[in-house]
Amino acid sequence: MKKLITLCSVAFFSIQIYAQATADEVLSTARIVNNYFMEKYADPTIPTNVNKIRPSSLWTRAVYYEGLMALQEIDPQQRYLDYALTWANFHQWTPRNGVTTCDADDQCCAQTYVELLPYINKDYKEQLKNVIVNLEHQIVTPNTKAQTTTPKAKTSVNSLYGWWTWIDAIQMAMPLYVQVYKLTGDKRYLEHGMQMYRWSRNECGRTEGNPKKGLFNTDEGLWWRDADYVPPYKEPDGKQCYWSRGNGWVYAALVRCMNLLPKKSKEYKELKKDFLMMSEALRKCQREDGFWNPSLVSTNYEMKETSGTALFLYGMAWGIQQGYLKEKVYGPVCDRAWEAMVKDAVHHDGFLGWMQGTGKDPSAGQPLSYTKIPDFEDYGTGCFLLGAAEYYKLKKY
Repeated sequence: MKKLITLCSVAFFSIQIYAQATADEVLSTARIVNNYFMEKYADPTIPTNVNKIRPSSLWTRAVYYEGLMALQEIDPQQRYLDYALTWANFHQWTPRNGVTTCDADDQCCAQTYVELLPYINKDYKEQLKNVIVNLEHQIVTPNTKAQTTTPKAKTSVNSLYGWWTWIDAIQMAMPLYVQVYKLTGDKRYLEHGMQMYRWSRNECGRTEGNPKKGLFNTDEGLWWRDADYVPPYKEPDGKQCYWSRGNGWVYAALVRCMNLLPKKSKEYKELKKDFLMMSEALRKCQREDGFWNPSLVSTNYEMKETSGTALFLYGMAWGIQQGYLKEKVYGPVCDRAWEAMVKDAVHHDGFLGWMQGTGKDPSAGQPLSYTKIPDFEDYGTGCFLLGAAEYYKLKKY
């Protein structure tokens, strides 16, 4: 962790005084942002059309519904539920691309299906049968596909657990395994999800030229996005490439999983340890203006970025409430992040600026700006709502 201090040029800055938002103000902003989205995309069944037609159960939209369900928790409204249920019913409570997919992106939508169950009073065995069939399929299906485009890396995974070859996948699917475990009481789901997490953390990206194992650099508390970015890859300024939103995906997944696990379980303790390492590293990388850069420790594409910032706020606000992060240390980090997004990203109508488009590294969707519309608006709104909902709870805490 000490090495990270030298990597983050913005690690130490003068503390600025922000007018802290009240819980009611946070909720008001969340409503504005969500209303913008629900009005613009009034029919949740319509496919997306960015370069090609995709069903509205794809991962970008699924992340929005995670945020909507977080908003529902703090601001219960029937219209939120109606919107989400219309979407889930249209897609027949089934993973995108059917029950034989092993792609985490296809499974992300099922997280919201599980969260909707208490509102429909139906037996999960019938309502989620396709989700469970899909997980059962993956549990017995090894991944033999190429793990990366990097020639020096292994050409294939050949592992029962080696499906999450990019860190975004941890957020897309790992919480689902924990949800289904909690729903069914069948620990196979938890064990398999944890094994896939450990494979990504400890095994993915191993090469002869990379003495470290896995995508989580425990020396610095941050994740390489996939095997393309492990050493010897460097940013133009010679720094490591730790993608902000990619790390945000992992950080959010840890929270979503821990929320469902017994605190005394070995799995909870394992995830908590990684959460704390990431929290310390991320705190030191916050920009003076409250945002995080797209590339966390590098000056490459040094600018404001909303999606990663929102996910880090989500995790840190949660960690403070759990007593894992010191409020006097992390409270100001959360306050700066929220104030930055409200001041520099949230438009009066609820549109979110400085939002990086889809991709896999800091270069995606560049250049960013206050007014640029990303290729997909949905996942960015979901990230913002996750952060806003948890920050609201912190303000009420």
